[in-house]
Amino acid sequence: MKTKWNLNLLYKNISDPDIDKDIKRSIKEVNEFVKKWKTNKEYIKEPNTLYIALREFEKLSEDPGICTKPSYYIFLQRALDQENPKLKAKENKLHDISLELENSIQFFLLNISKISKSKQNAFLNYPKLEIYKHFLQHLFNVSKYTLSDKEEKIFNLKSKTSYGNWVDMISELLSKQMFNVKNEEGKMIEVSYNEVGKYLNSQKKDVREYAAEEFYKINERYAEIAEFEINSILENKKINDTYRKIKRVDTERLLDNDIEEEVVDTLREVVTKNFDISKRYYKLKAKILKQDKLAYFERGVPIGDIAKKFTFEKSFEIVRNTFGKLDRHFEDILNKYCSEGRYDVYPKKGKDGGAFCISTGSKYPTYILLNHNEKLQDILTIAHESGHAIHSEYSNKQNPLNQGHSTATAEVASTFFEDFVLSDVKDEFSKKEKTSLMLKKLEDDISSIFRQIACYNFELELHNSFRKEGYLSKERISEIFCKEMNKYLGESVSIDKHMELGWLYWSHIRSFFYTYSYASGLLISKYLQNIVREDKRNINMVKEFLKAGNSKSPKDIFKDLNVDITKKEFWIRSLDESRKQLEELESIYS
Repeated sequence: MKTKWNLNLLYKNISDPDIDKDIKRSIKEVNEFVKKWKTNKEYIKEPNTLYIALREFEKLSEDPGICTKPSYYIFLQRALDQENPKLKAKENKLHDISLELENSIQFFLLNISKISKSKQNAFLNYPKLEIYKHFLQHLFNVSKYTLSDKEEKIFNLKSKTSYGNWVDMISELLSKQMFNVKNEEGKMIEVSYNEVGKYLNSQKKDVREYAAEEFYKINERYAEIAEFEINSILENKKINDTYRKIKRVDTERLLDNDIEEEVVDTLREVVTKNFDISKRYYKLKAKILKQDKLAYFERGVPIGDIAKKFTFEKSFEIVRNTFGKLDRHFEDILNKYCSEGRYDVYPKKGKDGGAFCISTGSKYPTYILLNHNEKLQDILTIAHESGHAIHSEYSNKQNPLNQGHSTATAEVASTFFEDFVLSDVKDEFSKKEKTSLMLKKLEDDISSIFRQIACYNFELELHNSFRKEGYLSKERISEIFCKEMNKYLGESVSIDKHMELGWLYWSHIRSFFYTYSYASGLLISKYLQNIVREDKRNINMVKEFLKAGNSKSPKDIFKDLNVDITKKEFWIRSLDESRKQLEELESIYS
C-alpha cells in the first residue's frame, strides 16, 4: 500500500530532461498544426475535411497537448511543496509558453464555431462527424458570444492581470497569516489562517470564541484590500460580458458548463423556496447546544463526540469494501490506485491543506491528494475523491474531445460513493454516535444544497448591484452577503460581525457562479442512490452516466436515464429526503 504519490509515472524529477523535450515537442506539433490549417479554410466548408482536421486536433489535444504533461507534473509537485520558489518560477514560465500556444491555435475552434447556421446541419448530420456531434453543437451554441481571434487573444492575455493576480493576492496574503488560539487543553498555540477551522468548530465554546475573535481581526485587517479585489474582478467580468454582448451575469458559466439556464433557474427556485428546511435545522442545532442563537462561526460546530480513530489502512479498507459491493470493477480501480501510488495520504509542511482528485485525460494517470488525520471525515474524503476518480476512469473511455465531464455533473459520483460509505460505516458506532452521524449528514447536505444556492443568490445580487451602482464598498458587500445568508440560516443564527466578513475568504465567489453544481450534484446523486438501493442492478444505469463524459449535455445524459432535470418535481423529490431526516431528528430531540 503506497501512501505517497508516485510521480515517476510522469517524470523522474523536476530536472528530468524529458520535461524540456516534451515542451519543445508540444511547441513543434502545435506550430505544425497551425501552419497546416491557419490559412486552409476548407474544414469550415466541407464536412469530410472537418472530420480530417478534427481527428488531427484530437490527436494533438491528447498528446502532447498544450504542454499537458509538463504542466500536470509541475501542478502536482506544487501541491506537495507550495513554498518552493523554483517550482513557482517553472509554473509561471510554463504558463507563458502555454498561453502563447493556446493563443496561436484558438483560431481553429473559433472558425468552426462561426460556421453559418445554414450550413451547421450538414456538419452535424455528417456520419463521420457523429462522434463529435455534441462537441460541435456546443461550439455553435457559444459562438454567439465569441469574438474575433485577435480579440480573444487580448482577453486571454489580460485574464492574469485583471483577474488571476487579484484572486491569488488575497488567497496568498490570508494563507500567510499566523495567530494565537487556545487549544482544547486551554494552552495558547500559534496556528496558520488555514488551520483555524479546527478551533472555530471546537465543542468548547471558549475555544471557538477566542479563535473567532483572532480570525476576525485578520479578516478586518484585509477587508479593504478585499474590497478593491472584489470590485476589480467584478469590473473585469462586466467588461468581458459587455464586449461579448452577454446580458445575464451567469450566462458564461452556464454555457461553459453545458447546462441550460432553465435547469439552474428551476434548481435555484426549488431550493430557495425550501429554505425552511435549513432554518429549522439551525433552530434545532441552537436548541441542542442550549443557545438562543448561534454565532455565524458556530454554524458548523459538530454535535456529539465521535472519538473513534481510523488509520488510513482501515479507512481505505472500508471504502474499498463499499465500492466493491456496488461493483467489482470499482474495487479494482481503487486497488490499482493504491498499489501504483496515486494517493498522497498524510499532511506535511508545505503541502496543500485540502483534498482533491485531478485527471487530465486517459493518457496520464489520475491522482488523489488527501490529508488523513484518522477521523471519520477522512474516510468520507477518501470515498468522495475516489468517487471523482471512478468518474474520470469511466468518462476517459470516450474519445479525447468527449473525455472529462461537465462541472454541472462533477459532484454526482463523489457524493454518490461518499453516501454509500457513510451508510456502511455506521456499524462502527454506538447508538448515540449514530445520532451524531445523522446530524452530521444532514448538516453536510444543508451546506452542499442550501448554503451553496444561497451563495449563488448572493453572487447574482453582487454582480447586478455592481453594475447598477458602479462600485461596492466593503460595507455594501457585507450588507448583501448578510441578507442572502440570513435567508437560508434563519433567525437562529446571528447576523454578526463574523457573518459580515464571511464573503472575504469564501473562494467560490471568485470562481463566479460555480456553487450551484454542489447542490445539483448532490440532489442528482440522491436519486441515483435511491434507485440502486431499490435494485442493485441499477448500478448499470449509474455506469452509463459515468461513461457518458462530455458526449452529451447533462440534461440529455439524464434524459437517457428517464430523468428530467428541468422539472421542479425532480428536485423537490430529492429535497424530501432532507426534510424527512430533519423531521426524524426533531422527534429525537423533542
